[in-house]
Amino acid sequence: MLRVLIVLVPLALSIYAFIDCVTTQEKDVRFMPKPVWALLILLFPLVGSISWLIIGRDRATSQRMGSASGGQWVAPDDNPEFLKSLKDDKPDAPEPVEDDDTHLRDWEADLRRREEELKRRENGEEPKD
Repeated sequence: MLRVLIVLVPLALSIYAFIDCVTTQEKDVRFMPKPVWALLILLFPLVGSISWLIIGRDRATSQRMGSASGGQWVAPDDNPEFLKSLKDDKPDAPEPVEDDDTHLRDWEADLRRREEELKRRENGEEPKD
């Protein structure tokens, strides 16, 4: 079990550091260009990964950019413009039925009429118009 951890931990650390390096904006990278950091992580997985995580990225800048400013994508539920548009676009309420009992009686009468027409057709009679 220990042998597996000796292999998996540095591998996971290297994968994480490489993905973090590739997805980091160029302005947040310190000391060396981004491609050099990526090569360092790939060629020297343990040393390169730890170096990248400690000194390669400007963490203070990335934490400040966590807000909705800077033109970054914002989830709809956090976007004030989207929330305002929801308040402006209220859906129309369905038209109320004037009298539910009347509406139900009309519907039942129509249903009875259709059933009678269907029975007449089955018996071969001419439908009444």
